[in-house]
Amino acid sequence: MVVWEFPCESRTLLGSNYKTRYFVAGFFVYNHKLMQLMVKIMNWEDVKRRSSVLTQIRQFFEIKGVVEVETPSLSLGTVTDPFLDAFTSQYSYLSDSNVSSSTQLYMQTSPEFHMKRLIASGYKCIYQICKAFRHEDFGHHHNPEFTILEWYRLGFDQHSLIAEVNELLSIVLGTGTCEKITYQDLFLKSVNVDPLSTNFEELYDVILKHQKGAEWLYESKDCDLLLQFIFSEIIEAGIGNTIPCFVYNFPIEQASLAKVCPSDSRVAQRFECYFKGLELANGFNELTDVDIQQQRFTQDNKKRKQLSLPERDIDKNFIDALHLGLPQCAGVALGIDRLIMIALDKSSIEDVITFSIEKS
Repeated sequence: MVVWEFPCESRTLLGSNYKTRYFVAGFFVYNHKLMQLMVKIMNWEDVKRRSSVLTQIRQFFEIKGVVEVETPSLSLGTVTDPFLDAFTSQYSYLSDSNVSSSTQLYMQTSPEFHMKRLIASGYKCIYQICKAFRHEDFGHHHNPEFTILEWYRLGFDQHSLIAEVNELLSIVLGTGTCEKITYQDLFLKSVNVDPLSTNFEELYDVILKHQKGAEWLYESKDCDLLLQFIFSEIIEAGIGNTIPCFVYNFPIEQASLAKVCPSDSRVAQRFECYFKGLELANGFNELTDVDIQQQRFTQDNKKRKQLSLPERDIDKNFIDALHLGLPQCAGVALGIDRLIMIALDKSSIEDVITFSIEKS
């Protein structure tokens, strides 16, 4: 038992010598503070269950001969994606740095560029479990620092990788079967709009119909922005509620790192996986053409300018790696924290990480 020292001036309680006494009451104060602390951190039993999930994942890849790698969290380059915002830091000790200046570094939003550079240099099938960082809001499903699983399979396309993602989910979550639907069919089914041939007014009518209209959306005059808003705010909650749902063949504007679909140049070979109200994974049949990739990055920066966002320098090291030649491969990033939320039947990301950003 812990007791705390309390000065007290009560003659009735302590007598007339006014001496400091030790009170058992201190024990209750201590326990109250301890309980407050314990509420803020992850339950020990859940920590052990999280550890078991990570063990399952590593065993899954070991059996398949996929090798675990590590790449930097800090980098000289970052993504151009208008909907991703990277944390930055300043570094003053590069070998070619001027004494009076510093270099801007970026916390990685995912290990994607570094892992593709490894593959371009001759690595085979690889995976990584690491921290990623995104400057975004904190909520039940989001924390700006989170754990990500990313892997790349040589010779795979998006459909063979979808099958492997579902295999992993079956092992960790016991799901078994899954649903597959194209982005186009999902929109037609959910809001009766063809996302590949629609127009701004039709999309905004959908938003108004669902009472989600906003001046900033209308003033944007941006069809792609409205498509992404409708997907996340209206459609997403209704997919993958009972079994995992893989949505594939996204509009080309939303997949700057994926190959164009050979049967329809309006879409790219990108997929996302949804289950229990959560986006779990995002994958591509990886774009290997360096000239097209540079064009896509340039288009991203034009979009950033339209949205009044700062443009990002194209990652030169990544482009140099593509010049070496990236073999046919497919890659996917899966949110570990969200996966564990489902495995442990938790409603908030705070329940499956030791400290959220607000408690760090």
